[in-house]
Amino acid sequence: MASAALPIIVSDGGLSRYLDEIRKFPMLEPQQEYMLAKRWREHGDRDAAHQLVTSHLRLVAKIAMGYRGYGLPIGEVVSEGNVGLMQAVKRFEPEKGFRLATYAMWWIRASIQEYILRSWSLVKMGTTANQKKLFFNLRKAKSQISALEEGDLRPDQVKQIATRLGVTETDVVDMNRRLGGDASLNAQLREDEGSSEWQDWLVDDSDSQETRLADTEELDNRRSALSGALTVLNDRERRIFEARRLSDEPLTLEELSGEFGVSRERVRQIEVRAFEKVQAAVRKNVAAIEAHA
Repeated sequence: MASAALPIIVSDGGLSRYLDEIRKFPMLEPQQEYMLAKRWREHGDRDAAHQLVTSHLRLVAKIAMGYRGYGLPIGEVVSEGNVGLMQAVKRFEPEKGFRLATYAMWWIRASIQEYILRSWSLVKMGTTANQKKLFFNLRKAKSQISALEEGDLRPDQVKQIATRLGVTETDVVDMNRRLGGDASLNAQLREDEGSSEWQDWLVDDSDSQETRLADTEELDNRRSALSGALTVLNDRERRIFEARRLSDEPLTLEELSGEFGVSRERVRQIEVRAFEKVQAAVRKNVAAIEAHA
């Protein structure tokens, strides 16, 4: 599914023109959407897929606007969201009875967030679940406690934010400093000529190379075990498990019940069953990996 025919934002100044252009694409009625999705899924009708994509460009733009505070070109943010939208159209199953927009939102957000994490900082951002949560929620959390001043947070503010977001206080301090911008290691500590540079005062308190290697191997083993474990799930179980347990912004039972056309309690039951199956498979896979180590 190619994106060449889609409108693009030439620059930030072209945003208004882009929004005017995508408003020209008609919104689809449920039955129209269903028939187009069937044509694409069963017959590979690219025109049908194109109509499904263009009718949801406004949804992408709306979601993308929520990520304008990261200093990245809005055109690129929208483009990444469009990529997520096309992935959603490609995988959409109209027989499930829910609307494409409900399904596509997760793909759009995931695509945009991955782009931001790749591009925002000159220093590679961490990609653990807690780091992602902090990256995308720290500004909001600071605003909620009126911590609007520049520089380091006060200890009481750090504690409040860590409690709200369920992360460590160290993670909050580190991420707040990262979000302050990328500073050059060659910057001088003072304006005096001949002053020491930041890099002269950096202390390497990281683990030894041997420790990092061991940790990396253990993490790789765990990832391999989890990846293999997910294969025991059917498509519905895997979608629910990933959306509820592996996503940085987990979907609610209500959202997934709408996506699959079942009750919230049924979604919860599927989630629990999937988790139990994955747990058993992970234990089995880890044991197998360790046995061959």
